[in-house]
Amino acid sequence: MPGPDVREIALRQRRLAAEAPTLPEAATPPGTRGAILRAGLALFAEHGFHGSSIRQLAAAVGITTATLYAHYPSKDDVLVELVRIGHEEMWHRLSAAAADVAAPTARLTALVEAHVRLHIDYAPLAVVVNNELHALAPERAEPALTMRDKCFQLLVDTIRDGADAGEFTVDDPYLAAIAIASMNMRVANWYDPNLNYRPEQVTARYAGFARDIVRAG
Repeated sequence: MPGPDVREIALRQRRLAAEAPTLPEAATPPGTRGAILRAGLALFAEHGFHGSSIRQLAAAVGITTATLYAHYPSKDDVLVELVRIGHEEMWHRLSAAAADVAAPTARLTALVEAHVRLHIDYAPLAVVVNNELHALAPERAEPALTMRDKCFQLLVDTIRDGADAGEFTVDDPYLAAIAIASMNMRVANWYDPNLNYRPEQVTARYAGFARDIVRAG
């Protein structure tokens, strides 16, 4: 099966994924607060945090700026909530994927498949979380960064376990983990359901790429 044309992929390197922005239902507050978050996600994904205004956000929800401020005191608070939701979903998926999987090769496969699938299922959220986290003051970004470090450590520990067990031939587990995590994150920027790849195909092939990086035996 032929893959997408390189020029087509280049054209899809956009901030906003093809499908409508969605959030994990269980983590999204009901009513107006949830509507504000979904509208903020759409605006931030398409225009960036600094390219979106409070007035645009209120208009997208169909409320006044005063009503918006009653729910979120600032635009920063909307981004903080989106960043929190995105990182909690990532930790939930990755920690569940790694749980009770002793063999390093199987654990690496499970982690990569879960990470890639997250960036397919919630592509706009992933784009916002990865691209706009820097817009937050350090103290407001710290909880998300701590959670991100925990997720990354799962990957590093898995690669080290594989090297120690002789399943992987890798000289630098830390750099290998960076390479794997970085390629997974980019899926949110190019994946489109109109391409000739189902999510299951993408997750399986990326897991294969990860095993190649660590030279799994």
